[in-house]
Amino acid sequence: MDLRRRAQSRASSPAAPDKPFVTAATDGRARTVVAVNAAAAARGIVRGMALARARVIDPAVEVEPARPKAEARTLFRLTVQMLRYSPLVAPSPPDGLWIDATGAAHLFGGAAAMVDKIVRRLQGEGLTARAAMAVTPGAAWAWARYGSGGVLEDTAALNALPLAALRLPGETVQALRRLGLKRIADLKGLPRATIPQRFGPDVLLRLDQALGGAFEPIDPILPPRARRQRLAFAEPIATPEDLARTILRLTTDLCDDLDRAQDGARQFDLVFARIDGGIEPIRLRCAHPTRDAGHIAKLLTAKLENVDPGFGIEAATLTALKIAPLAPRQIDTNGGTVTESDFGALVDRLASRVGVRNVFRLAGVASELPERAAVAASPMRSPQNQWPAHWPRPARLLSPPEPVYVIALLPDYPPATFRWRDRSHSVRIADGPERMFGEWWRDAREVGEQRDYFRVETEKGERYWLFRTSRPGANAVWFMHGVFA
Repeated sequence: MDLRRRAQSRASSPAAPDKPFVTAATDGRARTVVAVNAAAAARGIVRGMALARARVIDPAVEVEPARPKAEARTLFRLTVQMLRYSPLVAPSPPDGLWIDATGAAHLFGGAAAMVDKIVRRLQGEGLTARAAMAVTPGAAWAWARYGSGGVLEDTAALNALPLAALRLPGETVQALRRLGLKRIADLKGLPRATIPQRFGPDVLLRLDQALGGAFEPIDPILPPRARRQRLAFAEPIATPEDLARTILRLTTDLCDDLDRAQDGARQFDLVFARIDGGIEPIRLRCAHPTRDAGHIAKLLTAKLENVDPGFGIEAATLTALKIAPLAPRQIDTNGGTVTESDFGALVDRLASRVGVRNVFRLAGVASELPERAAVAASPMRSPQNQWPAHWPRPARLLSPPEPVYVIALLPDYPPATFRWRDRSHSVRIADGPERMFGEWWRDAREVGEQRDYFRVETEKGERYWLFRTSRPGANAVWFMHGVFA
């Protein structure tokens, strides 16, 4: 990722994309190039070069001081955002991210689709990014920076990459190049016993990490305010009963932490670490913040059928994310009424059984017209727009609104009687009008359109929502738009 584009945008005279631009830091008494844009790289300026030499190559190159602390904060913030894709993510300074996609790619339509979503999200942050997915972190790092990016199916494709793709120090790469070793394939052809003696143990370690011969763990981050509990086992466990007991213990301890802080969480990530180095993740999203250990444990246990323990589980970690304040709740019958938390538990159970994508709620949209003021949205996301309580709306809207025949005392008065669906109704009481205007910026046909809504109650106690629409130079027309419960 190019975290220095922000520095360019903060500059007093930002460089054009086709103009050489670098950031520099002081290394002892000399200033060294830390990062370059594509235009500078095309002229031969590279990271680690002395700034004086870069100015010899191109005297017009623009220079901004590097901001390592600000860039580290930006990298951490981006790492936190990547938790939406996997429960195991970590920064890879100075300009990279680790994302363990084990068991998560299918949630985003496959490996290629997941990589594409991540890149597009980073581009939405104003960054240039390249991403790769491979069987090892080292292979993914090499393929993202020196390969074509995307999904690496076979590590044999790494053979053609330069030795710098193995994350070796610059002086080690130069020493290997002096011996005529330029590609990873050249290094693989050497006798393994002679490599550590001449170049140190890191060369073989990086090679094995890239090719899968050595396990390389990542140190996942814990976002601010998040809570985490971990259990390690003296002997590996594998039976569903043992895994269920582990879940119950983790959720109990984690919810105790949340209770002491009077917090709740809307996302829980459970990760089982297998003895062969693999992981089995489970992600649970909740409709409302919760710290009900029994409810959370039940939903997580229901997902155990998707967990492959392999030769055994050696550790389990449960993390609570998307923390929000949650006040204590009175634990009585509450007069037999249904509370919002009851609905949240119901939504969680439905989402766990039929899938999050098959459960939705209505979310408010900033629109003047009622038929546009709500859309189907995921129940696992907090609503962004709430409909004002002082604007009552019917439980059911007709789509499209149906024409009605209305008799009113005067043109601007509410209906006295109306006929709808071959039935005549006498209005006992009416409230209105509530005036709305057409949204001309959405549809040119709505220029000058005006609606007057009335809430009416008939002699039989039925309550309806009608409106009168008019345009300049046209007669008013009445429509039925909704029925109150």
